[in-house]
Amino acid sequence: MARLAEAYPGTAKELCALDYETPFQLVVATILSAQTTDVQVNLVTPALFAAYPDAPALAGANLADIEELIHSTGFFRAKSKSIVAMAAALVDRFGGEVPTAIGDLTTLPGVGRKTANVIRSVAFDLPGLPVDTHVLRLSRRLGLTEQTDPVRVERDLAALWPRRDWSDTSMRLIYHGRQVCTARAPRCAECIFAGWCPSARVRPPAARPAAR
Repeated sequence: MARLAEAYPGTAKELCALDYETPFQLVVATILSAQTTDVQVNLVTPALFAAYPDAPALAGANLADIEELIHSTGFFRAKSKSIVAMAAALVDRFGGEVPTAIGDLTTLPGVGRKTANVIRSVAFDLPGLPVDTHVLRLSRRLGLTEQTDPVRVERDLAALWPRRDWSDTSMRLIYHGRQVCTARAPRCAECIFAGWCPSARVRPPAARPAAR
């Protein structure tokens, strides 16, 4: 955790790469980020949020209009249905405001446990431990868990890390997974964990020719 904090300083909110101004906008952006990059999401959300800045506005949106705005994020039909239904659920059950409890957040269309943890940690500065593909991969490579189910991985990590550090540490692992410990070609020689990571693939330096 200390090495991650030194390599990737900042809080979960500061490290979040999605652009947003309100918890509602973060929920929308996080749903749109599935199967695409945060950069791509940030390209479409300014126009989307200008037209539909809050839950009541988005709940009454025409799906075709939403699909046109978010088309470049991929899976745009399914995502359009999810964010409009999510907004409608917020209006119907939560007065248009984003709840903070995991149990409430995960009742919203398009919001799974990972997204709910992102919302808690980034938007509300509450303990949240999102397990995305990077956290799952790195926690297994580092020997922190043997589980493959994200919920079970979350439980294992929550038992290892102090509650106050869940949010920041998980976000730092995400950054490390994107930049260094990638899925196909991890750059172990540059890794802050290379000295003791059980999965390190650091090659020994080439032997020098014997002196004559």
